[in-house]
Amino acid sequence: MNKRLFTASVLATSMLWLAGAPTAAIAQEKFPSKSVRWIVPYAAGGGSDFLARTIGQAWGGQIHQPIVVDNRPGGNTAIGASETARATADGYTILSADNGTLIFNPVLYKTLSYNPGKDLAPVTLMGRFPMILVAGPGEKAKTAKEFIAEGKASKEGINYASAGAGSPHHLAMELLKSETGIKLTHAPYRGAAPALADVAGGQLPVMMVDMAAGAGFIKGGKVRPLAVANATRLPQLPDVPTFAELGLPNVQAAALVGMVAPAKTPATVIAALNKQVVAAINEPAVKQKLIDFGVEPVGNTPEQFQSLINSESTRWQKLIKDLNITLD
Repeated sequence: MNKRLFTASVLATSMLWLAGAPTAAIAQEKFPSKSVRWIVPYAAGGGSDFLARTIGQAWGGQIHQPIVVDNRPGGNTAIGASETARATADGYTILSADNGTLIFNPVLYKTLSYNPGKDLAPVTLMGRFPMILVAGPGEKAKTAKEFIAEGKASKEGINYASAGAGSPHHLAMELLKSETGIKLTHAPYRGAAPALADVAGGQLPVMMVDMAAGAGFIKGGKVRPLAVANATRLPQLPDVPTFAELGLPNVQAAALVGMVAPAKTPATVIAALNKQVVAAINEPAVKQKLIDFGVEPVGNTPEQFQSLINSESTRWQKLIKDLNITLD
């Protein structure tokens, strides 16, 4: 090759390389460049579904791409989690994951179709659904203190409803049981709505419920809020004390709903997802809509979300093992 041809070849190669570098950068900046599939492991209409659709609408508007919510209920969220774990790790399939998905299931089940620590990568905690102890007309106690005293005095114990075995609502009551020593018997339902209906109807006396699911029943006077399993009182229920105020600081429980992606999703894509979703959560209209629904909006970093998963795993997995709760 003569000198002139060699120089031309080098220049052409350099120009192609230089052209390719900004193209790659632009491609990363434009993520996502097509629709995103957002798996929600619950049926449409619940709190997790509302959270995803509310945030997804704002997010899609910001990035000018469709966010398609895909409801995949079943298996205590394992069906949706397994599908996400097997998906291509490119950021175009994401999952709403709660305490059950990330913390409870690994110890509630002897065999699980996914491994949250190995198969799923945290993006952000989107919202908290603090638990509230509510009583129906079948419960005589007017306060949480009276209820606890009644439970301690009862030889037979007290029955309680929950949104399902292994749900945050179920384990919040088991936490109360563990901290107070009262005898409680669990009656699981398929969702918070039917459980609340039976508590309101007097078939069962009490349950733990989040504000998003229980607001209508509470505002309508069908159930009475007795105490909040939160560090502070809820703005929607300013007159209802926390368990900490009643001398039970460890009785804190909430459904924690975050976003995760397949484990091998590139860090740059995780960072883009985090930035975009947190921006959507922080839109004033979105934030207010979530608060009105009964959700405490969050929006944190992947590292902060992972740290929370770690600390919550230590707390709840010990309780589950100590009480020998299994779902197999």
